[in-house]
Amino acid sequence: MLVWVDRGAYIDNTGGDGVSFIDALYYATVTVTTTGYGDITPIAPHARLINALIITPLRITFLVVLVGTTIEVLANQGSRAIKDSFWRKKMRNHIVVIGYGTKGRSAVNTLRRQGEKPDKIVVIDANTAAVNEANFDGYAAFQGDATRRSLLRRAEVSKARQVIISLDRDDASILTTLTVRQLNPTAGVIVSVREHDNVPLVRQSGASAVVTSSETVGRLLGLSAIGPELGTIMQDMLTGAEGLEVHQRLATADEVGQPPSAVLGERVIGVIRNGTLRRFYDKSATRIEIGDELIVVRRAQPPSPKDKNILRSFDD
Repeated sequence: MLVWVDRGAYIDNTGGDGVSFIDALYYATVTVTTTGYGDITPIAPHARLINALIITPLRITFLVVLVGTTIEVLANQGSRAIKDSFWRKKMRNHIVVIGYGTKGRSAVNTLRRQGEKPDKIVVIDANTAAVNEANFDGYAAFQGDATRRSLLRRAEVSKARQVIISLDRDDASILTTLTVRQLNPTAGVIVSVREHDNVPLVRQSGASAVVTSSETVGRLLGLSAIGPELGTIMQDMLTGAEGLEVHQRLATADEVGQPPSAVLGERVIGVIRNGTLRRFYDKSATRIEIGDELIVVRRAQPPSPKDKNILRSFDD
């Protein structure tokens, strides 16, 4: 606009009839981008003064912004690549949670209450808001389709100890389970499905454990209908934020040789021995042995002040 309004102070050296609007646009473009061919030049003193005081600073500003932006992008990419490489080298024996919706967040909160460290939890979700929320909660998070091997490799699924799949669609859960199992044959893969009919298919896909969300909720509804207090107790143990919670731990030296009923402050409902679950009524679980893991019902441990900001209740 400066050149167009003051077009009488410029000359077109190619022999054109004055400076048109297109000529002014052309001159401004080649001048600000520092190309400058000299075919259109200011001839009046005030036009040259405007070029010196306004257009030249604009030209310099353009170069500074261009070079500065390029350097910033390259520096950020280099820094991110270095951090990503360092993170991938140290990340192993972690837990990957695929799907950070209501079920995924509840699973992560339960892991935290059981003592899992936040730097050992990695989240994958296709939703931008979910990924941002996971980052805000202090977890490494990746956005994208969990059926893509490249994304799972970035999350180091091949080195993971456990993989939790809590997607909204059963077909996506099955395909993700197949992909995860192909990358990591030894990890425990826990999958949530909506329909009970899909449980055998998910197990054939390589799942270590399958949880039917709709059937579990339906059973809880039925128990609540039989007796509200019964439903309250079951939900109490599922939430774990207060009241009762279910916990798995290694038997202590003082408990070895004792019956499960002798454990103080907790109620033993199962004993894991040599990888086999033995319920409290099993005759082979009358005495606690070295190396046993106990599944107990205990009073819920309150979250530490550090964790209160990131732990959400199941109802939320």
